Amino acid sequence: MNLLGSYRYVGPPDLRALVRPEADGLSIHSVADFNDWVSGLTAVELAEPFTFVIDSAGVLRLAPRRSEHVVCAGGGPVLGAGEMSFHEESGQWVVGEVSNQSTGYCPDISSWPAVAKALDAAGIEHPPGFTHEVVFRRCLACSQLNIVREEDFVCVFCDEDLPREWNVDWAGR
Repeated sequence: MNLLGSYRYVGPPDLRALVRPEADGLSIHSVADFNDWVSGLTAVELAEPFTFVIDSAGVLRLAPRRSEHVVCAGGGPVLGAGEMSFHEESGQWVVGEVSNQSTGYCPDISSWPAVAKALDAAGIEHPPGFTHEVVFRRCLACSQLNIVREEDFVCVFCDEDLPREWNVDWAGR
């Protein structure tokens, strides 16, 4: 059963098959958790954004960028998902960039408060909102998933109008 405001995985089934208990993202409950994790990373790893999810308990989970969101989430529903980068500022790690870019969960931009709450709980400074917003919509005519660009709510597959409200997985909401 999904929680109100959570997102179920809607991506390809073959990626869900990659979920393993030992492979989910690292839970970040505090600055100390983050500092311990980041201390083991190389400069090359730190230069790329990370895959993140906010799990159903509201906890930030991080994994390398090329990780699948569904794997990071352990296969479960999420309150938010996307990519996040960090940089050091005045001796502390802060979020530099953050998006809701996850084609496995397709979270709405309204998921930002859950992301901010998880970062606040971990004591990690962050921007006031997504630095890059991705607008996902499912076409009612052909059922294809679309990314809306430049406010053009038209399906790229069949040219039908797309809904203005998030509708990727109404069954899960």
